[in-house]
Amino acid sequence: MKYFKPLPFLLVLILSLSLALSCSKNDDNVLIEEKEEYVPVTLDNEIHDFIWQGMNEIYLWQSVVPNLSNNKFSTFDDYYTFLNSYNTPESLFDALLYKKDEVDKFSFIVDDYVALEKSFQGTTKTNGLDYRLVRLSGSNNIFGYVRYVANNSDAASKDIKRGDLFLTVDNQQLTINNYESLLFGSKDTYTLGMAEITNNTITSNGKTVTLTKTEFTENPIHIAKVIESNGTKIGYIMYNGFTSNFNTDLNNTFGDFKTQGINELVLDFRYNPGGSVNTAIELCSMITGQFLNDVIIKQQWNSKYQNYFEANAPESLVDRFTDKMSDGTLINSLNLNRVYILTTSGTASASELIINGLAPYIDVVQIGTNTTGKYTASVTLYDSENFGREEANPNHTYAIQPLVYKSANANGVTDYFNGLAPDYPITYQNSSGQLFEGENIINLGVLGDMNEPFLAKAIDLINGGTTKFFESSKDVKGVSIEHIAESNDFKPLGKGMYSNFKKME
Repeated sequence: MKYFKPLPFLLVLILSLSLALSCSKNDDNVLIEEKEEYVPVTLDNEIHDFIWQGMNEIYLWQSVVPNLSNNKFSTFDDYYTFLNSYNTPESLFDALLYKKDEVDKFSFIVDDYVALEKSFQGTTKTNGLDYRLVRLSGSNNIFGYVRYVANNSDAASKDIKRGDLFLTVDNQQLTINNYESLLFGSKDTYTLGMAEITNNTITSNGKTVTLTKTEFTENPIHIAKVIESNGTKIGYIMYNGFTSNFNTDLNNTFGDFKTQGINELVLDFRYNPGGSVNTAIELCSMITGQFLNDVIIKQQWNSKYQNYFEANAPESLVDRFTDKMSDGTLINSLNLNRVYILTTSGTASASELIINGLAPYIDVVQIGTNTTGKYTASVTLYDSENFGREEANPNHTYAIQPLVYKSANANGVTDYFNGLAPDYPITYQNSSGQLFEGENIINLGVLGDMNEPFLAKAIDLINGGTTKFFESSKDVKGVSIEHIAESNDFKPLGKGMYSNFKKME
């Protein structure tokens, strides 16, 4: 639907001819000036029209972006001239965002929606290595440290593990200028040059590991186990993405926890960038069970959609605790009154929804560092009449993933720009005695092991510990590092929380 009302071209032409004829009747001797034939502006790229229409329709901040105003254009000439002023779909999309990278950090555009759809189901082209790229203070050189290796992936069959460091790719030192092309470029196979840190200096250790990217579907349940400590049964799950096609696996895991009679639950969201809102709602319901039909989150859309939903479908603005999966299967609920959640700056979106959504109902004990700060959800829009996948324009595979609503919990808490702060920060010292929050890359520990620093703090609290700040190990000095990027940043979905979309009738 177009929101400007240009005069129909035929009507403009008739009015122009009438005016010209009426002027000529008064004097047979008056010379009629030859007028240039009107040539309407044509659209250079049909994708641009789709982008503007989609963003005008549903973008969360549509009302405060002047170029998305309903009254921005009075004629198609004005509209097409504006669209033609952008060379690429990407440049137009970026120009329509509200305070890009300041307020809107998460809307994005893709030129291959098939790859995007696969990423929603956990399928990407990857070697299975999850890592973070950093640099030592005062250095221009970048290195990576491995956070985990996805089960059954290519990397899982190679000699590489959590805590390993790499400095080069195909014998080239990683730098701020080349890491994207070396690690996230077109090459599917590359060789990592491994490294070690000694006396605050990172150097090659002579080892290499060759990895190959393939189309791989990662099960987000990386670890699920029951730990017994001081007579308490603790369910531990490292969950790395809200991937809807693994919801049954997640429910089965909670069924196993229930059968084993766990007393406490630790959710490890350290590397979880988010995903399906529906999966998050089901997970909230698995953790609890005693709040059936109570509000988990309330959605806040742009004024057009908010007014429409409030008038026609107010219940669609609310996500509630449920006792059934989307396929009708009963949810395995633990009826817990407390949950421990491990977080880092890589904890985003649907992971944060769990923390914020449960907070009004049970004791949510957050351990680690501040989360990302993504309280918004997006939808996928395709180039079709109703922006749905069916009958999408066959001429291209572009899609846009704009932010469309922000979520607030039952108490109205939203807008956590700076992330959700931990109740118990994890810290470490460097050799100079400076204190830092977060993971000590010199002492990452083994995931799922009772002595791994983040999990150890959760167990300590379960057993009655009260220390506010938890030093991972005073004997293992860390290093001061600057964060550059992480592997999740370059997946199609990135740090995303997405929902289903139905256009207003």
